Amino acid sequence: MGVKNMRNYRILPTVLVICLFSMCAVAQKSSGSTAAASAVAMSSKTFTEYKGVGLGVMAVDVRTKLGTPKEKGETLDFFIFSDNESAQIYYDATHKVSAVMVTFTGDVSKAPTAKDVFGEDVAPNAAGTIFKMERYPKAGYWISYTRTSGSDAMVNIAMQKM
Repeated sequence: MGVKNMRNYRILPTVLVICLFSMCAVAQKSSGSTAAASAVAMSSKTFTEYKGVGLGVMAVDVRTKLGTPKEKGETLDFFIFSDNESAQIYYDATHKVSAVMVTFTGDVSKAPTAKDVFGEDVAPNAAGTIFKMERYPKAGYWISYTRTSGSDAMVNIAMQKM
């Protein structure tokens, strides 16, 4: 699959992010939240960053760590690392990371597992899909993990500041 075909996969992750962000609207009422890096109150095995990029990181530092994005913007950068791996990094008004969405498609053998993300295995549902969302109010963010089943599997990992 070429880079042109990756654009087709941008729609699904974006829709998933919007749905996940909407699902968390109630959870976003927490007050006094701090950046994840400064208040990680859960197991050290929990996913808190992607390739050195976590919530609260400045946009300029994201681009230093990840390179030049395929599409660069004030509120969103889109990175393509390979035919199988891409990331969308969202920024708030102060140009700090407010959300990260990582997508692995096709050969997902190098994608993190639910255990890599949460520190524990997550059982698939009857259709073979794995989904888990965990909120960390004390740390001020949430994480979701989705893995579809089948030969053309997809893994999405989303992390958002509350």
